[in-house]
Amino acid sequence: MKAYIFPGQGAQFSGMGVDLYEKFSEAQELFEKANKILGFSITDIMFEGTSEELKQTKVTQPAIFLHSTILAKILGDNFKPEMVAGHSLGEFSALVANGVLTFEDGLKLVSQRALAMQKACEIQESTMAAVLGLDDTVVEETCASIDGIVVAANYNCPGQLVISGEISAIDKACELLMEKGARRALKLPVGGAFHSPLMEPAREELAEAIKNTTFSEPICPVYQNVVAKAVTNPEDIKQNLMKQLTSPVRWTQSIQQMIADGGTEFIEVGPGKVLQGLMRKIDRSVTASGASV
Repeated sequence: MKAYIFPGQGAQFSGMGVDLYEKFSEAQELFEKANKILGFSITDIMFEGTSEELKQTKVTQPAIFLHSTILAKILGDNFKPEMVAGHSLGEFSALVANGVLTFEDGLKLVSQRALAMQKACEIQESTMAAVLGLDDTVVEETCASIDGIVVAANYNCPGQLVISGEISAIDKACELLMEKGARRALKLPVGGAFHSPLMEPAREELAEAIKNTTFSEPICPVYQNVVAKAVTNPEDIKQNLMKQLTSPVRWTQSIQQMIADGGTEFIEVGPGKVLQGLMRKIDRSVTASGASV
């Protein structure tokens, strides 16, 4: 079975999407529509902006979403997903690509998500750290033993887990995890504790917007971050999406479930090759490539 996977924050690069804009009139129309919806020229920043400008939360998330969803639309008849999944932000791209959300509604939700997350980051200083070379259970137990908020946030691949929380709790966790044999426990250059309880203000704000958005029947199952299994009921998809910001991204488990359910060919749709790299660490028996037009 053919599976399409959609990247999340961190996949952005200067010049992203300019080739699609220049080659395809449909892409041009969608990019211009996005500029109107967002109320600023995101295409200027995507095509010519610096990496610093692209790193602004209000830009990064819509930019990656636009690259992914527009690329999927341009693939046209070649885009025949039998299953989809997206890493964190990428789940919104996956839902547009499999017909649950319209392009316009998806973009509005992603924009609201970015701004809500930014506000939550400003309420309390917090961060994330990548932990390499330890079993998930060791990381989970260590986090649970620490005073303060620190939780497993991104299960990216075996031996690579990102933790999220208060700065002091993250510092303590990194120290303990290195003592327990982690190859690395390294703080990430992010401005907040994504996928942790500290995102509750953002979750509440986004949940309200999600409630007021129409979710349609999907073309194919979406393997959602929160449950790491196939979901087809629009109401269930909606509920899981509402929980996403304060729940871990179970990416390893999602991919393993997709393979168990018959996924053999995985195609990354969007900027970069991050997910293809993770695929090789999760299971080398399946093929992983990038979408091309």
